[in-house]
Amino acid sequence: MGTKKKNSNYVTEKTIKAKEDALKAKKAKETKKKITYIIVYVLIALCLIAGIVLIAINTNIHDHDHDHDSEHDSEQENNSDTDEKVEEPANTTVTNRASIEIEGYGTIELDLYGEEAPETVANFVKLANEGFYDGLTFHRIMDNFMIQGGCPKGNGTGGYEVDGVEQNIKGEFSANNVKNNIKHVRGTISMAREGNNMDSASSQFFIVHQTSASNSASLDGKYAAFGMVTSGMEIVDQICNDVIEGNNGSVNKADQPVIKSITIHE
Repeated sequence: MGTKKKNSNYVTEKTIKAKEDALKAKKAKETKKKITYIIVYVLIALCLIAGIVLIAINTNIHDHDHDHDSEHDSEQENNSDTDEKVEEPANTTVTNRASIEIEGYGTIELDLYGEEAPETVANFVKLANEGFYDGLTFHRIMDNFMIQGGCPKGNGTGGYEVDGVEQNIKGEFSANNVKNNIKHVRGTISMAREGNNMDSASSQFFIVHQTSASNSASLDGKYAAFGMVTSGMEIVDQICNDVIEGNNGSVNKADQPVIKSITIHE
């Protein structure tokens, strides 16, 4: 009886099919691995973008516009009625009153608290009485945050000078070991300064547009608040509404609201 031979063609086909199945399995595994890598890279990129956004929204106000930014907390107490009454801080004494006349808008009236921030108020009163602010502008405007003015260069890089040397005053706020309980709420007037230099305030000041948790967190105890708007906050509202903000609140020179004068009333 003869021996039955195997079909060589059958063996070859079976071997080829096995190799093809193995190759498909390998490709499927590699594809799954690539998809996993892509998902991981996308998640990392999203985390980086989220981190950048969070850093961008946590900004402070600096008079030379080196920082900030900026976007603002949506939590606000918005009181923009034209006849609103801004409540003055408790335990403060009004030592002076000031009127800021802005061309085309009207006059903002303020109470100044010389006992709470004596050097700051004295500096502001001196500059106003000398006519230093007449014709200067609000060069930095950020809706829901503040309007900033008093820079002789109109770009946030200048201050009051004597013989070419900028004159600075001590920062009267708690982070600089000076007691000052005035909060940065809607209508507060405060001094701008440069970066981390706590004693760099000169002539630039800002008026807080809205009360918010983020504004209070970034300003209270870190900037020298020295007064409060008593009437005219609708003018601040209108300026914030009218002026187109640039990077970090910068405003084109031609669009900067002009301070016609600042008058001090004893």
